[in-house]
Amino acid sequence: MKALMSIVLNVISVAAIAATAGSAAPQFSAKNQDGKVITLNDYKGKFVVLYFYPKDETPGCTKEACSFRDQYKEFEKQGAVVIGVSVQDAKSHRSFKNNHHLPFDLIVDSDGSIAKSFGVERYPAIGLLKRQSVLIDRDGKILKFYEDVNPDTHTAEVLKDIQSAKK
Repeated sequence: MKALMSIVLNVISVAAIAATAGSAAPQFSAKNQDGKVITLNDYKGKFVVLYFYPKDETPGCTKEACSFRDQYKEFEKQGAVVIGVSVQDAKSHRSFKNNHHLPFDLIVDSDGSIAKSFGVERYPAIGLLKRQSVLIDRDGKILKFYEDVNPDTHTAEVLKDIQSAKK
C-alpha cells in the first residue's frame, strides 16, 4: 500500500508541473545537431512547437519527424518554427536530420533539464523522454501542452491550434 501511495503521489507531482496554458514558457539554451546554441528568445514573435520525442531513428519518432517535415511549409506560413528535442547527442541528431531531410533543428537535452522545465515526463525504466509537445505563442507564453501525442495526427492538431490562436 505504501509503495502504491508513493507511485500515485509521484504521478500527481509530475502532472502538476506540466506546462500550463497562459504561463510564461521556461527559457532554455541548448545546442542543436550542428553544435549551434539555440535559445527560446531566438524565436520571439513566432509560434514555437517544441516536440519532445524518445529516440532518433525509431519508428514512431521517425513518423512524427517526417510528418513535421512534410507540413513544415505550412508551419512557416503560420509564422511557426518546429524544434525537436530528445536526449541523444548532436551526432545522432545530425544523422537523423540528414537521413530524413528534416528542415528544422533538433536540440540536445542529454540531462533532460529542458524537458523537466516544461513538465515533460520520462519513461522510468529506460530514461528516454515521453512523446509530448508544447506549443508556445508569439509572446513566449504556453498555448498548449500535449500530453498524449499520436504521431499520426499530431502535426494536424498543432497546425489547427496555431490557426485557432491567430483568430
